[in-house]
Amino acid sequence: MLKSKLLHPEMLRCLASSGHFSRILIADGNYPFVSRSGPNAKIVYLNLTAGIPKATDVLAAILDTVPVQGATVMETPNGERPAIHDEYTSMLPGAVIIDRLERYAFYDAVCSPLTSLVVATGETRRFANLLLSIGVVKLEKDERY
Repeated sequence: MLKSKLLHPEMLRCLASSGHFSRILIADGNYPFVSRSGPNAKIVYLNLTAGIPKATDVLAAILDTVPVQGATVMETPNGERPAIHDEYTSMLPGAVIIDRLERYAFYDAVCSPLTSLVVATGETRRFANLLLSIGVVKLEKDERY
């Protein structure tokens, strides 16, 4: 048994094989997983039932596993900010700024070859899709860099 929070073997494989600037989509239950995923993306279906798991549960496990340097959410048509976006802001590292994209621009960003993992959640809140960009692991200080 692993000691990390994230135990899902396929997610661990995808994250381990992803590198700097690779993207991870945490998708709500309304997201079109198959038709709006990148050509290199592995879709992992965690959507067990409505509400399980929540997108924030998946985000917590991912943040415990890989460094995140960027995040993007899908804007609502009326421009209102969903409460879940504030939850993401509170969970992400302080230096990460959340960008916002219009729905179809967001789909285009997810369909990039950089997207390596799409996680289908049971999240029922609308516009809860979160596209993460993987950062670098900061190793002990190396004087050469």
